[in-house]
Formats: sequence, structure tokens, C-alpha cells
Amino acid sequence: VMTKEMKKSGAEKKRVRRSSAAIQNGGNRDPNTDTPPRKQAVKKDAFQLFAEKVRNHKELESRWAVLQETRVEYFRGKDFVSFLKKHPEAKDLLESDSNLEIEDIGNFLLRKNLLVRCDRVVKTVRPGKRKLSKWPAHLEIFPDQVFSENDAFFAWTFVNRRPLWQTLLSFFWPVLTLAICLFPVYPHQAKLLILYSCAGVLLLILSLLLVRATIFGVMWIILGKRIWFFPNILAEEATLRELFRFWPKKDEEERPKWTARLFYAIVAVLVILLLRHHAPDEAARARYQKRVSNIIDDVLEWSPRLALSGMMDKQNTMDNTTEPNNNYSDGSESSPEKGVPPNDNRDGEIFFEEEVEVNEDGLGNIEDSESPSSTPQ
Repeated sequence: VMTKEMKKSGAEKKRVRRSSAAIQNGGNRDPNTDTPPRKQAVKKDAFQLFAEKVRNHKELESRWAVLQETRVEYFRGKDFVSFLKKHPEAKDLLESDSNLEIEDIGNFLLRKNLLVRCDRVVKTVRPGKRKLSKWPAHLEIFPDQVFSENDAFFAWTFVNRRPLWQTLLSFFWPVLTLAICLFPVYPHQAKLLILYSCAGVLLLILSLLLVRATIFGVMWIILGKRIWFFPNILAEEATLRELFRFWPKKDEEERPKWTARLFYAIVAVLVILLLRHHAPDEAARARYQKRVSNIIDDVLEWSPRLALSGMMDKQNTMDNTTEPNNNYSDGSESSPEKGVPPNDNRDGEIFFEEEVEVNEDGLGNIEDSESPSSTPQ
């Protein structure tokens, strides 16, 4: 009994101590700032946001290379400096550190392991070249991790987040590849729709490029100005909005000389006259059109059912052409018993020639194969 009472009193003392400690700690806490760790919003680093924005910006020129058997995206130090000088608003993401110098920002990115300084693997000029490549394909880690703009390369170390449309597009490509492979088994109407849609899009693209080049050539020869409508239509890296921008950029380059314009004008006239002189006539165009239409009809009209039926018809035709030959050989063996004189060697040669023609064509009939036996003796 005494031991039970001692245990109860010890447990009560521990509870009192814990409650008093909790009260003291609760009095020192700030109810506005103290929240459970799971409910606290994780604030992203300002330099991380800055690095993501700069990496995804189209005006910072970058390339891909191999760094220790890993493909990385890298840029040059001088391009980074010129980019921040041209777009100082990008430093607003750094908040309190937005007044830092460009070199200090680069050093902060290196310390936070958002960048790593690299150096080219091949440091000697290759035979046949005058200078080193501006964008080397193989890199190695530079020992001194300090930012510099003089022949320095920097690779991004974090994984770039892909937008949702790129993720959906990665799943769409295999489906599109499978759909292209299954094109021969589509219904005829679906084949026509796909054919005319693709032909229309291709014709639109070629017409747009031709008109665009024609306008550029005429304006360059007559006025000496470089005017490209849809200037980003052939750009490799451009957003959808920039890709279909219609108005050209301002021509800031030096005006070409009149001798060069005259020379290219004469060349253009000679090319047009040469093409006109060697243009195909109406008969050649008709033959080419017929050949192309036959190819298109073969593709559109093909189906597995017709292919299987055609194979069966061909097999039946081959069987029909071989059976009369067997009957004829049986009749020739029995002809001496019935008093029918056998055919001479010449008739046999004629028969075999006709039989070869039938087997090659696969379209012979019974009357043609029996014609030598029915000839009057």
C-alpha cells in the first residue's frame, strides 16, 4: 500500500512540473508568429526565383553541353552581365539584395549552388580552325568558383520546371506516332480528311514563306531595306505569341551597296528566265499528275480487307491455272490408247511458252491453257 501511494505522489509531481513549464513557455510565445511547422508556408528563396526567371528568359543565350557525363544548360559570363544591364528589372526579385552588383549576384548564385563555374575541356585550337569554339560541347568544373565575365562558363545546377503544356505534349507524341502508323487502316473518309488537311497546311506554309521571301527580295533590291514579315516564323526558340508576330523589326543594319543590289537583281531575273524556259509542257504535267494521283489513290483505297481479299483471289487464280495443266498432262498420256497422235516438239514448245506467260501474269483462263490440245491435227 505504501509503495502505491508513493508512485501516485511521484506521478502527480511530474504532472505539476510539466504543466508549470508549459505555462512559462506559453507566456513567452507570440501567438501571431507561433504556428505549427506543418502549417507554416515555406517561403522560396529570392535567389532561387531570380535564377528560374533568368534561366527561362529568351534573351539570355544558352547552350547544352556535357559536364562529367551529364547534359547541362550553360551560359557565358559576359552574356549574363549584358543581360542584367539590359534588363535591370529582373533584380527586383532579389528584394533587399536588388542593389547588389552583378558580380556579387553571380557569387551569391555560386554559393547557393544554383550555378557552377565550368571551363572548356579542349583548350587548344584544333587543326584547320583559327580560334576556339564560342560554345564548347564538353565542359569540366573550374577549380576557382568565383564569378567572372572573361571567358567563363556557368551551368545551372537545378532542375528547371516544365510548364503543363510541355508535360501534356510529352504524352501526346507517342499517341501521335501510333496514330500515324495506323493510317493505312483508317476509313476512307478519315484518310481524305487527313490528306487534305495536311496538304492545306503544307501549302499554306510554303506560300507564306514564298510571299515573305518575295517581299524581302523586292524591298531589298528597290529600297535597300531588310523587311521580314513574320520575323520569328523560323525561330527555334520563341513563344507562340512571338512566333506569329506579323510586323517586322526595325532595320538597324547598314544599308547594302547599290552594286550588290544590282547584281542580285540580275541573278534573280536570270533564274526566272531559266525556270520559264525549262518549264514542263502540258503533256509532261498531265503525266506527272496522273502518276501522283495513282500513288495517292493506291494509298487511300488500300485497306486490310481488300488486301486479304486480293491475296485470296490471287491464290484461287493460281490454283485454277495449275489444275488444267494437270488434266492436260493426264490426257496426253492416255492419247496413244485412244488413237490420238501426240503433239510434236514444236507444239510442246509453244505450249510451254504460253504456260510461262500465264504463270507470270497470274490472270490466265482455262481456254488459253487448253488451246494447244484443241488444235486440229
